[in-house]
Amino acid sequence: MKKKLLALVLATAMTLSLASCGGSKTETPSTGSDNSSASSDNSSAEGATYKVGICQLVQHPALDAATQGFIDALNEALPGQVTFENKNASGEANNCGTIVNGFVSEGVDLIMANATAALTAAASATADIPILGTSITAYGVALDLDDFDGTVGGNISGTSDLADLSQQADMITEWFPEKVALLFCSAEPNSSYQIQEVATCLANKGIETKEFAFTDSNDVASVTQSAADYADVVYLPTDNIAASNTEAIANILVPAGVPAICGEEGICSGCGVATLSISYYDLGVTTGKMAAKILTGEADVSEMPIEYAPNFTKKYNP
Repeated sequence: MKKKLLALVLATAMTLSLASCGGSKTETPSTGSDNSSASSDNSSAEGATYKVGICQLVQHPALDAATQGFIDALNEALPGQVTFENKNASGEANNCGTIVNGFVSEGVDLIMANATAALTAAASATADIPILGTSITAYGVALDLDDFDGTVGGNISGTSDLADLSQQADMITEWFPEKVALLFCSAEPNSSYQIQEVATCLANKGIETKEFAFTDSNDVASVTQSAADYADVVYLPTDNIAASNTEAIANILVPAGVPAICGEEGICSGCGVATLSISYYDLGVTTGKMAAKILTGEADVSEMPIEYAPNFTKKYNP
């Protein structure tokens, strides 16, 4: 079975390619820290400037793109008026708490939380400063909301990177598997949510699945090996630990001839063969536009519904 799948992967490689894979306001604009700054000195007539804190859980292409899109959109909407303090938690959830508490102490005007751990840390740190999440799969799951109806309320809103999980399940079945390994980090609630949804879709199609959960980077290789030994195809959701360990995953799956279907393009380019993905840069742009409306008083964060990526694209990695 695996030989047939590998042959299909190689045939696909010959014909398809991966698509390019609230605080006080100051009187004058200033540059941002950590290599992120406002790009123009032309303030609006009012002359108001704003300080925005960005907490990103970990550095990898998807989250990096979302942060850059956010910065670019705010700079375009409010040229010369925004100072960014861009902090990375290096994959440690505890660092997110330290970072956002620092933002609260400084009295930033808005916090952008990139990934679930950053969002939950920000939500715990302040009920007053507006918070926008991005790269969050399911806000109801991330914030443990029983009655989530599309709007979080309070001081939180943002954007979701949730792609159509039923379509992702359909992509898995295109490889004609008999057994599918569901590989994910058990410490990420949104990963567990995606796994449960995809498992249900596959079960409805009569396909056998089994969960293989790693707890952190230390056991990614060993758990991936177990998944490869079991499966015809591996499914990887949008998962930050997986995204930071694609080389370790590929080092197991590629020699085993087991293809991986992935939840987003960055993971796919590192260790997968196909994905149904969104543009994280565009997701960040949408978040930045929301931030501009909040900072200028055009919109109330408590009334802003979560926004979703409008387009999903099948991409293949030769």
